[in-house]
Parts: sequence; structure tokens; C-alpha cells
Amino acid sequence: MERLELTEKQKELVEAYGVIQENMGLNPASARVNALLTVSNKTDLSFDEIRDTLGLSKSAVSNALNNLLSLQHIGYKTKMGERKRYFFSKLGQWKTKFRKDIADLVNYNNLLKEILKERSDENPDFNKNIEELAAFMDYFMEESIKIIDNWEKK
Repeated sequence: MERLELTEKQKELVEAYGVIQENMGLNPASARVNALLTVSNKTDLSFDEIRDTLGLSKSAVSNALNNLLSLQHIGYKTKMGERKRYFFSKLGQWKTKFRKDIADLVNYNNLLKEILKERSDENPDFNKNIEELAAFMDYFMEESIKIIDNWEKK
């Protein structure tokens, strides 16, 4: 067994952080794995360490890791002479992730604007909602980039 020794407070934090991430759209297993990778003092954890510490099934851990890897919340590395993969949080790359998320909103917003052009005038209130959302998103993206740029200057 490769269970990590977590303090009671760390266990509480894994649960609390996991619940917050569930509320943000992650499934429970992915949320707990991501939380463990953030809370643990050990920064690189093996599959077995994650499974044994959280008490999850192999399939739940495997699915969670694949989900988190596809979302780019975590990464992995290997060690010379070992077949194991060691997983780590990408929380330290938050500025890059924020910039990418903002850039991804551009495509969404452009599509909203295309939809608006193709809509008839039958539902002006709904069209106005789309127009306002698109305008807000333009503003949000512009201001968000400024905030990150200013943060980096600190």
C-alpha cells in the first residue's frame, strides 16, 4: 500500500477543495484527485499513491487522471528506470491557463455574433440578450488580459 500520510487538516482541505471543484464542473473523483495533487506536500504522486490515499477504485482514478490530463489541469512525468507515471498539478501555470481560457472565449463570442446576424427580428428581446452578452464578453476579455498583464508587472 502506498497511502500518503495526510494531516487531518490536509484531509479536510482535500474534501473542501474537491467540493468547490465539483461545483465548478469536475466529477467527484477528478475533483478529489486534483485536490490531493494540490494539497499534498509531495508534488509528484504515482497512480497507486493517489488510489490508496483517496480510497478510490482503479477505474475511478484512471478516468479521473485521464479527465484531468485532457483538461490540462495536471501533467505527468516518468523517472529513469521506472514504468510508473508521476502526476502533478499544473496550478503553477495558472497565468498561461487563464490566457488560453480567455483566447478560447474569442471563438465562442465570434460564433454568438454570427448567430445574431442570422437571426430574424421576430424576437428582439432575445436578440438583445445575445448582443449584450457578446458586448460583455468583448469587454471581459479585454479587461481580463489587462488584469493579467498588470499582475505580471507587480
